[in-house]
Amino acid sequence: MPAPLNTTRWPRSWWIWIALGLALRLAFIIFPRPGDEDTADYLEVGHNLLHHGVYGMTDGASIDPTLFRLPGYPIFLAIFEQLFSAIWPHAWMNTVYLAQSIAEIAAGILLALFARRHFGPRGALVALALAMLCPFTAVYDAIGMTEPLSIFAVALGIYSVDRALAAELSGSRNWCALVFAGCAAALAMLLRPDGVVLFFVIACGLFWYILRPPAAGMPAARSSPSAFRRAFAAASFFSIVALAPLVPWTIRNYATFHVFQPLTARADPGEVWIAGPRRWLRTWTIEYINTANVCWNFPGDTIDLADIPSRAYDSPEQRAQTVALIEEYNQTTTITPHLELAFAALANERIHDHPFRYYVTLPLLRLIDMLLRPRTEAFYLDVFWWRWSEHPGGTIISACLGLINLFYVAVGLWGFITRRVLWPLIFLGFFVLRSIIIAAMENPEPRYTLMFFPVFIVGAAAVLSRSPSLAAVHEQSFELR
Repeated sequence: MPAPLNTTRWPRSWWIWIALGLALRLAFIIFPRPGDEDTADYLEVGHNLLHHGVYGMTDGASIDPTLFRLPGYPIFLAIFEQLFSAIWPHAWMNTVYLAQSIAEIAAGILLALFARRHFGPRGALVALALAMLCPFTAVYDAIGMTEPLSIFAVALGIYSVDRALAAELSGSRNWCALVFAGCAAALAMLLRPDGVVLFFVIACGLFWYILRPPAAGMPAARSSPSAFRRAFAAASFFSIVALAPLVPWTIRNYATFHVFQPLTARADPGEVWIAGPRRWLRTWTIEYINTANVCWNFPGDTIDLADIPSRAYDSPEQRAQTVALIEEYNQTTTITPHLELAFAALANERIHDHPFRYYVTLPLLRLIDMLLRPRTEAFYLDVFWWRWSEHPGGTIISACLGLINLFYVAVGLWGFITRRVLWPLIFLGFFVLRSIIIAAMENPEPRYTLMFFPVFIVGAAAVLSRSPSLAAVHEQSFELR
């Protein structure tokens, strides 16, 4: 596995693209990005762990333990605070941003190495260029969020499982590649609960493709006992490496909260969770605007009735009921037991009347919005980006960002639709399963789809390098024989 990482074999053009990618990220660091409330939570948990030995949130004069945030990113921030806060008291977060930039640049290099193996030098250069100049992933390197490290975890998983499968199908075993794949999955799960999808698709992909190789020129697919043992052993070893780092976290959660929780919950045990209003939100939210203007206001801020669209009501009676509940909530901006039950009843009524809308139509629309909406949230652009009369310059920039984003998504997915990429079970499995998870959430945010960009970049590299489809490769191989 170390051989492909020998930088002396990289062409000069690679270094040019890497330099451009670093320059783009440094520009975002120099010109600060909008903050995020999640960053404050991560910083607080990491600070409390570093200075007080408690993984928790401050509540008045006390620090209460929490499992609301996974430990990966708070520990990452705590390490940088310990190393650099004394040197740069007011600017140590810049070292975090620089480290995230390096991690995301490394992710692009790993994708280029994958593309070089399968699509040739042209495909590698395309993948590297797309990764280095992607504004949507680069801008998050200058924000204190989990996205950059999560993107690195996905890219490392793609590269490592590819090396592992190549070794398995040649009759050997690349233990190093399996370890790195396990570390990638562990990192993804320690950063975000939906990181478990990366673990699942790699484990399934290892097992399936060792049993049934996907392309011509590979050993014949035979579900023999020896093939099954090899597949089971590889998937099991990977799983042990991936799950081992979660053991201390799981033990801590059981000892502290007396619950079995290897990942994270949406609220700490015993904490009031506004399940009723959240379920009601899922009966109508489809846009990032709904998240910004309504979802984030529950609870703590008033809600403007003008921000609730007509699709939130199925009848005049339902509209009157909704208005009454919002007005009652606005009086205290808290969710009382009565409001919790009333919103839950309203949600159940809407789901009962339109189950297909709730379980299929709305999640699909949320996914489309997250994939295709111009990613304005990190560029100081108005969420109502299409209002030309209010900000014509912002509208033009947003439209350009939307077209760039459409290019990545459309061309990337086309590479998989036309079957140009090996290991489709892993790539498409990751896309489909994670899409189902994020589409089911009531607060659609474009950043949730950033972890798809390694997949899009690989697919786009296959298309733009004119890589033949797997079916064409199989046909050519058959004719040669």
